[in-house]
Amino acid sequence: MLIGEVARRSGVSARMLRHYDSLGLVRPTGRTEAGYREYSREDIRRIFHIESLRSLGLSLREVGQALDNPEFAPSELVDDLVERTRERIAGETELLARLRRIGAVGPADWEDVLRIVALLQALGSESVGQRQRAALSSVEDVPVPVEALVEAALNETDPNVAGALRWALARTGDGGLALLAEGLGSPAAEVRKRAVESIARIPNGAATALLQESLTDPDVPVRRSAALALGARGVADAVPTLVEMVVEGTNDVDAADALTVLARDSALAEQIATRLVACLADGTMESSARRRLTQALAEIPGNTASHALADLSHDDDRAVALTATYIAKLRNAQ
Repeated sequence: MLIGEVARRSGVSARMLRHYDSLGLVRPTGRTEAGYREYSREDIRRIFHIESLRSLGLSLREVGQALDNPEFAPSELVDDLVERTRERIAGETELLARLRRIGAVGPADWEDVLRIVALLQALGSESVGQRQRAALSSVEDVPVPVEALVEAALNETDPNVAGALRWALARTGDGGLALLAEGLGSPAAEVRKRAVESIARIPNGAATALLQESLTDPDVPVRRSAALALGARGVADAVPTLVEMVVEGTNDVDAADALTVLARDSALAEQIATRLVACLADGTMESSARRRLTQALAEIPGNTASHALADLSHDDDRAVALTATYIAKLRNAQ
């Protein structure tokens, strides 16, 4: 079969068939009297084998090895192809995400596109300074893709940059809330905690509901971050976790401040005081924990807290007694 007919039947151009010939991949078995290439049935079968292997992503060199090297190990090459394909898909996925982010901002001209690209590159920079400057960029001067901000906030490990990213997200309103909610479902506790910290900066009911859901998170730091945010919003569900934080001495000052905010509700103030007093009555409680609980009673109004402080001023633990006496005097002087 002559080269033109082979090209028509196989779908491989005559030019590519000549290239295969020059590389030694497929050399026609014969020649006509006029010197034209003449392909046998076996030659055509080899052409189809080549095209099949090329469709898997093999280079022509790898195709030649696969067909001609008797020691060739297909499994190793397939594993390599799988890895290369994964890398290519990851690269294409990243490109697609970047294009979608740029498109979502709605750039007016190429100058806008270039500024957005520069911002996205800075958000992904290894330099802490560059990431922070990108987060603090004015949304008026450089439109910030919300999706990119959320991704950066959920992955940022530097506390200063993370704070700047949360500020930038808060300025966008609740546009990133749905994406942050997805972050709450991450298998990584650190990501869930960053999601909670970002949601805490968004002052609306939907954000509050997400924070309340996080009070049941299996990771303790996630629950505590949610409780601090909810305490500042006056949500009573946060009380048990906040009291636990006081007992264990983890961000206990912040937790006590949150309890103070919640205690502005007189009915809730009595509940908080009752819970603190119940913890103080635990005979196995360490002295340092009892002192923290006593200090937490200082800003809790109501009779329950006042009576507890009066009793604690005679406590067997001198440090607790002195603390309670001092706090009681301050309360009486007000």
